[in-house]
Amino acid sequence: MIRTKREGDLAIITLDRPDKANALTAAMLADLVEAVKAARDAKALILTGTGRVFSAGADLEDVAVLKTSPLWEELSTAIAAMPGLTIAALNGTLAGGACGMALACDLRVAAPGAKVFYPVMKLGVLPQPSDPARLIALAGLSRAKLILLSGAKLAAQDALATGLIDRIADDPLAEARSLCADAVAADLAHVAAIKAMLA
Repeated sequence: MIRTKREGDLAIITLDRPDKANALTAAMLADLVEAVKAARDAKALILTGTGRVFSAGADLEDVAVLKTSPLWEELSTAIAAMPGLTIAALNGTLAGGACGMALACDLRVAAPGAKVFYPVMKLGVLPQPSDPARLIALAGLSRAKLILLSGAKLAAQDALATGLIDRIADDPLAEARSLCADAVAADLAHVAAIKAMLA
């Protein structure tokens, strides 16, 4: 359900559970953490999914465990700590706890029909600890409040306008590969040095 592929210095991690909208089980979340850590030597990392939804967030069958699992934050932290370029190639809608991994990436590319929503208010749970600050940094305080407090769903164009995503592309994975080209051709230390200057 979590597939990892290496194309030289590019690592691609794919959520592959399209029949369940790539909803994350506890086991999948643990596998994601390990896959990201294993790709730490890559010059670029792309996170993507199969089907029409990037991820619906937590699997409802595991929600009792997942709503307080430290693995969400461990995953976001591991992505943010990657020395290489990280891109979320959102093949479709990004929802719930899955928002954390996309927010932790350096860039986000979305399919035209993608939506972004994080219904923590409706679900009675708190967002991951690092997510509000990342959301504010990308989209601003008002948009962060709109998403977290009112549960608003942002269409791809709205998310682009607020800075929550960086590009809209018919083929987000192909666009992400293109955006990774310079990083993959560079030294990892150089990529990491530029990222450090932007932190």
